[in-house]
Amino acid sequence: MASCRNVEGKKSWPELVGTRGQAATIIIERQNGNVDAIIVEEGSVVSTDIRCDRVRVFVDDNDIVKEVPKVG
Repeated sequence: MASCRNVEGKKSWPELVGTRGQAATIIIERQNGNVDAIIVEEGSVVSTDIRCDRVRVFVDDNDIVKEVPKVG
């Protein structure tokens, strides 16, 4: 199984749970320039591939981050 353990920079943002999704993506990309932060609606079907240049930001209907954003 692939993993992103060797990726440089910050890999997880627990402090962003409860914040606005759009603001979270900006913070994530500023803190780790190697990733693209993508907003995903909570409950959406997503691929199971692991990408070390991606952070999914799961938000509810009010654009509030519901899960810890992390690289993968």
